[in-house]
Amino acid sequence: MKRDATPSPPTRHPLDARAIALMVGICLVWGLQQAIMKSVASDVAPTMQLAIRFGFAALFFGVLVLRREGRRAFADGTLPSGLMLGLCFAVEFIFVGEALAHTTAAHTVVFLYSAPIFTALGLQMLPEERLSRGQWGGIALAFAGICVAFLGYSTRPVAELIAGDLLALLGGAAWGVGNIVLRRTRVGAAATTKIVCYQVATAAIVLFAFAHANGESHVALTGRALLALTFQTLVIAIATYQLWFWMLSHYLTSRLMLLSLLTPLFGVAAGAALLAEPVDARFGAGALLVLAGIVIVNGRVLFNRST
Repeated sequence: MKRDATPSPPTRHPLDARAIALMVGICLVWGLQQAIMKSVASDVAPTMQLAIRFGFAALFFGVLVLRREGRRAFADGTLPSGLMLGLCFAVEFIFVGEALAHTTAAHTVVFLYSAPIFTALGLQMLPEERLSRGQWGGIALAFAGICVAFLGYSTRPVAELIAGDLLALLGGAAWGVGNIVLRRTRVGAAATTKIVCYQVATAAIVLFAFAHANGESHVALTGRALLALTFQTLVIAIATYQLWFWMLSHYLTSRLMLLSLLTPLFGVAAGAALLAEPVDARFGAGALLVLAGIVIVNGRVLFNRST
């Protein structure tokens, strides 16, 4: 009897205490990686760090997928949408890298983390993902918190800032579109390992090509660089991505994306702790606004109220 190789999409649920705890842990690790990547940037260019970690992760997940599903693993109809998902992921990092060349890191963070807004807008046609007016207010409040925490005075020319900000915004849009592709196409019903494989394999190829084309392929495998790449491969690209995509297949995407706003906050905290970077009162005020927005969107579920 012929069997359908693509299972039905799993039901997504509102966030519970476990999901929030796991997401906070993911954001903490993702925030930590920013300081780690910056600390070895003189040894390995950031784009090459990404390409290397994604390349090794692709090998890992590719072997898992082939062992579990055999030679026809990618003949189940998920390949086109899987490649689209991976391309969105790669383009996001390219836009962010280019944005940093024209605008400030703070501006880049703000516009990149517009992604939850793009995600929520793109998924409004799904009843279970639809947000109420109050929840949209929570998203607006959380995004305002990111603006308060990171936007500030810059000496760069206005035209250059605008160009960089637009590139960062396109990075946020690419991230949001990738979430919509995952939620609305056949790849979203695939096994988590296959989803991650599509994403990291496509990103590795694109980022390797981009790094070489832009002269950013320098690699000096010092001891600290090897430690950083090992951490990024095993913890970031394998462990947290596996967990992240498992969560995306079980919980509502728009709610998870809102929690991702914690990542830049943890990134600044890690920079202060590991690299002695300064933190001001404005950052603290912005962080409180982000937390308030998260509670507005997800708090009712935690207290067993209707959303």
